[in-house]
Amino acid sequence: MSVIPTVATTPVRRRAVAMLGTVAVVSSMLMGSTVLAQPAYPTKPIRLIVPFAAGGTTSILARLLADRMSQSIGQPIVVDNRPGAGGNVGMDLVAKAEPDGYTILMGPIGLAINPALYSKMPFDPLKDLAPIGLYGGVPNLLVVNPSVPATNLAEFIAYAKSNPGKLNYASNGNGTSSHLAAEMLKSAAGLNIVHVPYKGGAPALQEMMGGQVTMLFDQMPAVLPQVKSGRVRVLGVSSIKHSAAAPDIPPIADTLPGFDMLVWFGLLAPQGTLSAIIGKLNGEMVKALNEPAFQAQLVGMGVTPMPGSPETFSRYLQSETTRWAKVVKDAGARID
Repeated sequence: MSVIPTVATTPVRRRAVAMLGTVAVVSSMLMGSTVLAQPAYPTKPIRLIVPFAAGGTTSILARLLADRMSQSIGQPIVVDNRPGAGGNVGMDLVAKAEPDGYTILMGPIGLAINPALYSKMPFDPLKDLAPIGLYGGVPNLLVVNPSVPATNLAEFIAYAKSNPGKLNYASNGNGTSSHLAAEMLKSAAGLNIVHVPYKGGAPALQEMMGGQVTMLFDQMPAVLPQVKSGRVRVLGVSSIKHSAAAPDIPPIADTLPGFDMLVWFGLLAPQGTLSAIIGKLNGEMVKALNEPAFQAQLVGMGVTPMPGSPETFSRYLQSETTRWAKVVKDAGARID
């Protein structure tokens, strides 16, 4: 009867097994050192691009969030205003930036509007940017210079119709929600008002207060203080319902049924950014938005916080892009 030798009784086999064991240990150590060698994030300041001029709502909200997140993330988050082309200049800058987590975007609703509005886009918002998380939603206020002889929307519509082509309106730039809200109003009310675009909300508001332009749609956080000071006259809010921050301002929908626009903001990074970095930024953002004091501050400005996951923001951006494509087409707005 033959005997089958075991591995343990063969000297050559014992040495081979020992060598394999040594290789396994060394490989494990190397893998461990590779993990440990990965740098922590962040190790230097993060640049937050705002695609509009300083002083507007996008910039105001970006600075508030940057300050909150900087306190817990361990590095400064520096706001960098890069206005132009309805936000496309700043958004394109981030889309083409190194995907290392050190250049991120305060993304406006223009991410969903501009692809339908512009005949040529320098980037694809759905393909070239990675959503981090939604920030919040805010309505626009329709305001006019106090010299305008109208105290409510119905009176303004009548005044504009009696002066076709003689009135003008400022916007935060071509393709912005400020621009499109005015085009929606023109379409719904049948008005002939001339568009005067600016490179952001702050210069548009200054010109309107100075009397160079008649009317402006702008987000509530930027313009509400001017309403309260009497420097501008408010005619309506763009949300379908009253805003908790200013419940005495009537919705435009009360005069023009169905009028509804909620402007949203969110953080995004260049496509290709590591999921661990996206997750880190999302976690810090959600933590800030869930702070009771910060929530109260935002709500008092007319902003509804919208904390959520990157996946939720991605789905929302896709649905908003589809929705605004129809709105832009129906309004007949187009920028070449």
